[in-house]
Amino acid sequence: MDSQAISLVRSSFKSVAAVEDGPERLARTFYSILFARSPETREFFPAAMDVQRDRLVGAIAHVVERLDESDAILEYLAQLGRDHRKYGVTDEHYTAVGNALIEALETFGGAEMWTDEVDSAWRNALAIISAAMMDAANAEDGPPAWSATVIECRPVIKGVAVVRLQLDQTMQYRAGQYVSVQVAARPRMWRYLSPATPYDGTGVLEFHVRQVTGGWVSPVMVNQTAVGDTWVVGSPIGALGIPENSKDLLMIASGTGVAPLRAQILELIRRGNTRKVQLFYSGQHPCDLYDLPHLWKLAEKHPWLTIIPVSEEDENPWWHTEPEPLPPIGMARRIVGKVGKVVTSFGDWAGYDIQVVGSESMVNSTKFRLRAVGIDVDTVRNDPTY
Repeated sequence: MDSQAISLVRSSFKSVAAVEDGPERLARTFYSILFARSPETREFFPAAMDVQRDRLVGAIAHVVERLDESDAILEYLAQLGRDHRKYGVTDEHYTAVGNALIEALETFGGAEMWTDEVDSAWRNALAIISAAMMDAANAEDGPPAWSATVIECRPVIKGVAVVRLQLDQTMQYRAGQYVSVQVAARPRMWRYLSPATPYDGTGVLEFHVRQVTGGWVSPVMVNQTAVGDTWVVGSPIGALGIPENSKDLLMIASGTGVAPLRAQILELIRRGNTRKVQLFYSGQHPCDLYDLPHLWKLAEKHPWLTIIPVSEEDENPWWHTEPEPLPPIGMARRIVGKVGKVVTSFGDWAGYDIQVVGSESMVNSTKFRLRAVGIDVDTVRNDPTY
């Protein structure tokens, strides 16, 4: 796409986002049109559409902001295309989705915003998006999704469980990527989880799952999962991973966001890594750093790895009565504060490859702190938050 067309797509989408409840209204209009024009697509989606609507807008925003990053966005779209095979999506469905989105945008924007030039720019963008996703999906010869049997479900703290699965077929993925997961009790409600261990050919996946208050799926995953349950896993997606360059690594994680960074550390150990890796592992309370003992053991064996524990509160909540683990000799003690502020107090991190994983607010606040010390945050890597 040329720069003028990209600008038109971005500005028109931003005008939607600027209106109160604009993104939600756009998503509602889109799905109403899609289901009316192509009723067979309704079976792809859950009965409760609130989370799905948020994901739609988030995915569109992610693509729109990166239309000029051709290599990165085409790889992202290819991953989405492979992942969408799990729904049984066909080329005709991509056409229906594109037409419904155009109609929804035109309905939302009205004649003043939706000019012939804007219409042409959006149709061009959607043609590229659909082609990238369809080409990747049609070129794939692996399974559209994997069946997986739960072999362990272990609570680690209140509201967080480690779940290990055995896939029915081996699935290759890059340490740092994430997958969509569906449990039998919540059909068509896919949730995104990052494997906490790298691919090793055994077909075993480990997920760290946090219960989200008011969530539809995570409470079931954390509190009702039993050994022998069957989960369904989609294709791996995501841009995080060990960089091909030789830069030292700065990793910043909050809560279960440590999982994709942990997987990369384990992969680096497997490769015989020598580059410096610094992991700031944070949570609201000290107990939220549930994987700290394991990470300390890794750091004791591998001097290139440094673990800096951070918590916003100095005390645990009343319900957590276990004593806080003490750091091994030579390991950094826990620091109290916001993780972004703590990270930047250690230096400006120039020359490091930086990855941040956590909630949207944590990612944004950490990037703000990094920008303040001169880091180009466009080079800071983080996947979309779902």
